[in-house]
Amino acid sequence: MLGFGVVDGVGPDGSPTDETTFTPIAGHPYGGIEVAGPPVPLSGLRLLAPTLPSKVIALGRNYLAHAQELGNDVPSEPMIFLKPSTSVVGPGDRIVLPEQSERVEHEAELAVVIGRLCKEVPLARVPEVVLGYTCANDVTARDLQRSDGQWGRAKGFDTFCPLGPWIQTEADPDDLDIVCTVDGEVRQSSSTSLLIRKAHELVAWVSNVMTLLPGDVILTGTPEGVGPIPDGSTVSVSISTIGTLTNKAVSA
Repeated sequence: MLGFGVVDGVGPDGSPTDETTFTPIAGHPYGGIEVAGPPVPLSGLRLLAPTLPSKVIALGRNYLAHAQELGNDVPSEPMIFLKPSTSVVGPGDRIVLPEQSERVEHEAELAVVIGRLCKEVPLARVPEVVLGYTCANDVTARDLQRSDGQWGRAKGFDTFCPLGPWIQTEADPDDLDIVCTVDGEVRQSSSTSLLIRKAHELVAWVSNVMTLLPGDVILTGTPEGVGPIPDGSTVSVSISTIGTLTNKAVSA
């Protein structure tokens, strides 16, 4: 089986349980949902990235404490950059550490998944164009980010945008706990309530720059505590009500 579906029966924190099921749907989820088969146990399936975006638009310096930890000021307007669609991987997939970098770091983020074609969306109508939210890791080659002076290479390697485990369609993006662990050690622990520019504000702002397509992803920024993910380490991003995204880092 390869395709989209509806996940039911997760716990209140977004974790799967013995009762969690996957119901396949016809086509994609960016429109009406048509059930295409009976529910099956989620435990017997491999989850892929929950969306195949044409582009990933990411926000820099959108938590004050993160901007400060890297010695940066908060920009007067949202600072956006692009990650290629080829950087997207799913839960359980490997983060490949490239030979060109000596310091690859994790950046736990809330991701917004766009549900319909849109442009110049008024803030009040943003909920109409959002399918839901998922966990993201904006993996970054920090040394290359500093040496290059622009972020395309540092943020754009294959596997540098893990997404998952699924899209939560009913989350409140303005009040979610976000935690990142590396080999079980808590590195980042914050809340989306501390976002300088909130998720819906970012959707409206970005849509006034570029057309957004169904499945596109907006990464809302990372809180303080970013750090290295060494070869062989396991990094997890957990967001309340959504779930946990886990990936292992391996050398190229």
